[in-house]
Amino acid sequence: MRPTVLCFSGLDPSGGAGLQADIEAIGQSGAHAAIACTALTIQNSQQVFGFEATSKELLLAQAHAVVGDLPIKCVKSGMLGTTDNIAALAEFLREHPEYLYVLDPVLVANSGGSLGDQATLVKAFVELIPLATVLTPNTVELRALTGIKDIDQATAQLFAMGAKAVLVKGGHEATPDYIRNALFINGELVSETRCPRLEGEYHGSGCSLASFIAGRLAQGDDLKQAVNHAETWLFGVLKKAESPVPNGQKIPKRF
Repeated sequence: MRPTVLCFSGLDPSGGAGLQADIEAIGQSGAHAAIACTALTIQNSQQVFGFEATSKELLLAQAHAVVGDLPIKCVKSGMLGTTDNIAALAEFLREHPEYLYVLDPVLVANSGGSLGDQATLVKAFVELIPLATVLTPNTVELRALTGIKDIDQATAQLFAMGAKAVLVKGGHEATPDYIRNALFINGELVSETRCPRLEGEYHGSGCSLASFIAGRLAQGDDLKQAVNHAETWLFGVLKKAESPVPNGQKIPKRF
């Protein structure tokens, strides 16, 4: 069977982000996606209206049910929603140090909707950072996690907090013509990419990128290869993204 990525993420009813983005992206990477649902959200492609988090007991029960059944090689997390779920995931990862782990530190939706109390979640994420193979924050999340405005200093602070590797995504920066992503391993810049900035906003691009990276890691790519494959794939699916409503966020066409 294909190697499996176990995703800890929330359900997005619109299918643009969250678990559906994870499933589609991991499938396109060539791996298989298994799911531990962290929350049921109330949202469409443009706005988050609310959510109800899964209990930590139910979350861990989902994860443990598939551990002995599927060839899990990597874990990916997105929306976790509560400090209890963050602690539960940390417990699970410590039980399985053999798994690679992609941490997408989701704090808010791209539309700005809340996916948990940000200040509380930021404090709890400290427990997950040293367990991750790679973190994939955008610059808004990077600043929130560290409390530091300067990107280079904030990245250095993540390594001081125990990070092993960080992919800093530059889509929220004021660069009108391009987006710069930078991959750091053990505090050193190992690769930098710039792609043309596409018009509009996208629902689920961060979930898709992190999940594709996880899928490639599960199949044996090294981190630099996995990120390169994921960035190339994501640019292609964003170019083909579909618009549910005029001038609204677009949904990546992952197939």
